[in-house]
Amino acid sequence: MRSILTCVMIAYASLATAHDAPSGWSYDPYCCNGDSHSGDCQMIPSKSVAVTPGGYRVTLLPGDHRLVTHAHVFLLPMTKAMQSGDNDYHLCLFPNEDTPRCFYAPEMGY
Repeated sequence: MRSILTCVMIAYASLATAHDAPSGWSYDPYCCNGDSHSGDCQMIPSKSVAVTPGGYRVTLLPGDHRLVTHAHVFLLPMTKAMQSGDNDYHLCLFPNEDTPRCFYAPEMGY
């Protein structure tokens, strides 16, 4: 029984770290597949994000996100943005680089 409990705890611990941003907060499990080296969630440069009246315009070039191989422009509604845990922008692309699954933005502080 003790070995089963140990295996369950190890499996749970590995799942918990699989969705962590570099600064230590966790992406939602729905958003992230993989880990910090191969996953589809990653911090993106703030220069690639523009706040517009309709939401966010995210312009990504190769190198801005590990999955991006060509230029992309995503228009993301403000209502779909999730609270970033570190005041940086993060984007999860799944099932491919053409599909934003989750977008994390810093609090706007009006």
